[in-house]
Amino acid sequence: MNPPRNSRDQLFLGLFIHSVKLGELQYLQDAAVCVDKYGKIVAVELQCDQKKAEKTLYPRLGWRVGDVVVTIARDGQFFFPGFIDTHLHAPQYPNAGIFGKSTLLDWLNTYTFPMEASLASLPKARRVYTRCIRRTLAYGTTTAAYYATIHVPSTNLLADLCMSMGQRAFVGRVCMDELGPKYYLDESPEQCLALTRASIDYIRGIDPHFELVCPILTPRFAPACSRETMKRLGDLQRKNQLPIQTHISENVSEIQLVRDMFPECKHYAEVYDKYNLLTNKTILAHAIHLTDEEADLISQRRAKVAHCPCSNSALTSGEARVRWLLEKGISVGLGTDMSGGYSPSVLEAARQAALVSNHLAMPTGTSAHIRDDERERAKLSVEEVLHLATRGGAEVVGLGDKVGGFEVGKEWDAQLISLGLVGETPKEGDMVDHGNVDIFGWESWENRVAKWVFNGDDRNVLKVWVRGRLVHDRTYLNRVDEYMN
Repeated sequence: MNPPRNSRDQLFLGLFIHSVKLGELQYLQDAAVCVDKYGKIVAVELQCDQKKAEKTLYPRLGWRVGDVVVTIARDGQFFFPGFIDTHLHAPQYPNAGIFGKSTLLDWLNTYTFPMEASLASLPKARRVYTRCIRRTLAYGTTTAAYYATIHVPSTNLLADLCMSMGQRAFVGRVCMDELGPKYYLDESPEQCLALTRASIDYIRGIDPHFELVCPILTPRFAPACSRETMKRLGDLQRKNQLPIQTHISENVSEIQLVRDMFPECKHYAEVYDKYNLLTNKTILAHAIHLTDEEADLISQRRAKVAHCPCSNSALTSGEARVRWLLEKGISVGLGTDMSGGYSPSVLEAARQAALVSNHLAMPTGTSAHIRDDERERAKLSVEEVLHLATRGGAEVVGLGDKVGGFEVGKEWDAQLISLGLVGETPKEGDMVDHGNVDIFGWESWENRVAKWVFNGDDRNVLKVWVRGRLVHDRTYLNRVDEYMN
């Protein structure tokens, strides 16, 4: 089986905004982007309308008028790269927003493990995973690094749904043979490896070249895995070079637990390194309380970090020092971390990343020990958090050469964003939902983007494409709603 693709070449016209490097957005006004039927960008032309594209670009590409699908960004609209969620738990989607008064370890036992265990039921798993994928697509997430459960059938179902619904995904069967309830554990390292191989083989069967869906080795976190399990997973990774995802240094109690369970290791990062799980294909979620020595080791191994500001705040885990990580040479992306995080929106994670960085700049609380010069640099700009949400995330999941921007050769993973334009004489009785971002027309595009980051939501996401395939269309939903009314 091969991933579904678009059957026609496509022309996109209007304003394109993307991050070209950390802290810098590029605005391509009145541009044309040509995407072939394989979902790859084959031409980018500035100052080009449809007529010019048909006259100059089509002949060069061997395209014919009438065979090309044309999408135009109107006033107040722009194309933006699809968001990349570098860390989320698909089976926890029903619990998004539910924390109680827990911190990490209590929350796992109270809410998380029972929900994940219940998805051994395939009908329930289908119900949850379908809505999770549909909701994340609606928020503009074109790539997601998913933790599934310990169950092979429901993990495979998640991969199937990502394939059929068109979301680019990394899907990992969760490995855990310790520190969990008896009803939700792998029985042994041997079983853990066998079940993991079974899921990998299944995904390879539905997507042989991992073009859309890729398996990812997923030791939950060090305390949940025996030494033998981690050793076998490390050996498996060295053999097949698959990506790895796990957690690190999220909570101070968790860190102490790691010290108690692995006294032979100097720190948390060394545990993963000892078992060959700290690689250039490793995604480490959270990384809040790393020491300098740990950060240096992670940088040397070229492992990556998924920054999860929403869950870090919701579970009172702490504030990750993103600028410090970046200056260490560590690639950083954003993760929603549902359901530790309360929202499936990467845009929400971006705004929270900016706000959390502001807290690090305040000379009080947990940041009081930070040097003054580092505190001053800690704040992340709108442009920087959007980089983390797109191009930075692409680097973290190992797709930096494929997605994250609008260069020729990259695949068309994109969203069409629409901001609400306020008319000259708005009607007092207008009760139509125009979204949460009001644009009056005098704002620069830099300011419009800032308003979108801090006020936007899924209502601004009109369309979403993955590899050129339209996977979400709010304009269709609006047309249906108008018809029904």
